Amino acid sequence: MNDGSIITNPTTGFFFAGVDEAGRGPLAGPVVAAAVILNPKHHIDGLADSKKLSERQRDSLALLIKVDALSWSVGMASVEEIDAVNILQATFLAMQRAINGLSTQVDEVLIDGNRLPKLLIPAHAIVKGDSKIKVISAASIIAKVERDKIMVDYHRQYPAYSFHVHKGYGTKQHLQEMQAFGCLPIHRKSFNPLKTWLLKSSEE
Repeated sequence: MNDGSIITNPTTGFFFAGVDEAGRGPLAGPVVAAAVILNPKHHIDGLADSKKLSERQRDSLALLIKVDALSWSVGMASVEEIDAVNILQATFLAMQRAINGLSTQVDEVLIDGNRLPKLLIPAHAIVKGDSKIKVISAASIIAKVERDKIMVDYHRQYPAYSFHVHKGYGTKQHLQEMQAFGCLPIHRKSFNPLKTWLLKSSEE
């Protein structure tokens, strides 16, 4: 697993899927996971950890992945699910949904991180896998691009909030917007500082 080029075994038809998520840390919006099975006949240059790529690079690579991959899928867990079961379990839900959405049967799953969701197929957690394994890099790009699209749509719905800029993360700008305009349905009420703010309001 060290060369980063794991895709498939074309001789045996053994398929690896890479899985990664976007949006564990933000104060608003869903957590999004992607699963990707790359095509060994279509090499994609430039695959890397989505966080190390520019928005333009991610968007360009996401288009290539969607066209050239054997299969790709996106799964999400809602704000309500995040608040109900915690962010880790919600992330696992999103990953399970992404894997189940693949149109090609997968034999083994490679997941970025150090924890695994419950799956019925073999899986390996790889720390910093999004920068080590190309198929996980591809999943990280798809997950990031798809979540960013959701947050841009939220900005159109809630123009007072700059979701197209901060994507729901707890930036100074976002915190100022929350203090000025209040809590939205898409805010994670189990996350601080909103959790503390709501607790103080209930006690007043």
